[in-house]
Amino acid sequence: MKKDELVAAIADKAELSKADADRALAALVDTVTSTVAGGDKLQIPGLGTFEPRARSAREGRNPQSGETIKIAATTVPGFKAATAFKNATAGK
Repeated sequence: MKKDELVAAIADKAELSKADADRALAALVDTVTSTVAGGDKLQIPGLGTFEPRARSAREGRNPQSGETIKIAATTVPGFKAATAFKNATAGK
């Protein structure tokens, strides 16, 4: 599903105009992004939890030369699906 299809589905289900649905989707994405980037978890009941996850420093290999390189520690976004979402996806 592409963004315009998602906006149309939100507009239809929530009985909003497409412009209002587009703004609501943009607000959701912005809120999730800023919350997780700020180091906090965000739970959406029925969907799941977005959270920052720490990835420790490690050694890797350059695939072209085989040379060992150091990969710095970083924080990445993570998502854990809610049970209801998992069950719906599994067809239960």
